[in-house]
Amino acid sequence: MIIAKVAVYALKNVRSKQLKWKKIMNNKKQILEGSHAVALTIKNIAPAVVSAYPITPQTHIVEDLAKFKADGEASYEYVRAESEFAAASIILGASAAGARVYSATSSQGLLLMTEVVFNIAGMRLPIVMTCANRAVSAPINIWCDHSDVMSMRDAGWIQLFAADNQEAIDQHILAYKLAESLRLPVMVNIDGFILTHSYEPVIIPSAADIKKFLPSYRPTIGTYLNPISPITMGAFFTPEYYLETREALHDDLQSSLKTIAKENKLFKKIFRRDNGLIEYYGPKKPTTVLVAMGSVVGTILETIKNNKQLAATTGLLKIQVYRPFPREEINKIISRAKNIAVIEKAISLGQAGPLYSDLKAGLGVSSLNIKNYIVGLGGRDITQKMIASIIKDAPQKNQTIKFIGK
Repeated sequence: MIIAKVAVYALKNVRSKQLKWKKIMNNKKQILEGSHAVALTIKNIAPAVVSAYPITPQTHIVEDLAKFKADGEASYEYVRAESEFAAASIILGASAAGARVYSATSSQGLLLMTEVVFNIAGMRLPIVMTCANRAVSAPINIWCDHSDVMSMRDAGWIQLFAADNQEAIDQHILAYKLAESLRLPVMVNIDGFILTHSYEPVIIPSAADIKKFLPSYRPTIGTYLNPISPITMGAFFTPEYYLETREALHDDLQSSLKTIAKENKLFKKIFRRDNGLIEYYGPKKPTTVLVAMGSVVGTILETIKNNKQLAATTGLLKIQVYRPFPREEINKIISRAKNIAVIEKAISLGQAGPLYSDLKAGLGVSSLNIKNYIVGLGGRDITQKMIASIIKDAPQKNQTIKFIGK
């Protein structure tokens, strides 16, 4: 009996020291795995319900969240689901009941959620979900590209893309503010393995600092299921009314660009980091601008920095918000250049890269020479040598769409 009491006291003492250490480490730079960093951020955001189904390379995030719950470090309800479809349905129901929720998925798991993902947007539920980007089958491939999320680009979600793990942390905090203020779901995309399983120096904002930007979630009456004030969600709409619902969702997504820019200003003021629509690196009047999103941005930037000649003539435009598409902001940058090279890790089979197609559709300058380079499919390495070859090829009047890396 005495031994048992001593053991319990020792365990409580260890946990107390662990919690104290973790409190001290909040807001301090530390080297963490990307998935663990995201999980710590979600814990500090404090959703009421977490539900997920494990799928590589997303698994570490939800494993950590489950451990936080088991260790008594978090108070959210953690619901183990039997599939990704079920996990998405659980957070849909919890959000519809007025709770702050979270889930994460990847690749085939996201595809299995498709019906629910569209329902979430159509019901205007403020859900945040992480997609650890991974190629889709067949053939089976567990490595990173953007094929999974591109299959959902028309679902009605705000879609954010992180270039590194600090951006991933910050975008999750921003995502909840956007989702809950706009009543639109937000998907944060982080490159599988390249970011989820890599260790980088990051700062995890404390729960107290997060609250300065993101208040506790208190949905207003009439926006969630409540027996005192009943509403209907996901009702049956005939042809006379359905079109207007899609138009309204489309308009609200486009209008959210202003809100994203506005909230980023507040985020920057509190956390001293920028997380806007786009970010440009390079000369004011570049000859060539490379357009990309996700972790490949780091490789591109290093390629340019390591060559003085390229640095003097080449710019990089990083897309952080892909949906809604920030057409005007992009045009302001690319209109300065002669050549545009869109570098992306996805292909709309039979057409072109999705980012390239979107950029071309919204192009305000018809005289630009714009080319599409498909890289990194199925996790193929993207090297500085490949980026340098793209920069060299961009001004050439040859094939518009190229697969690089063969």
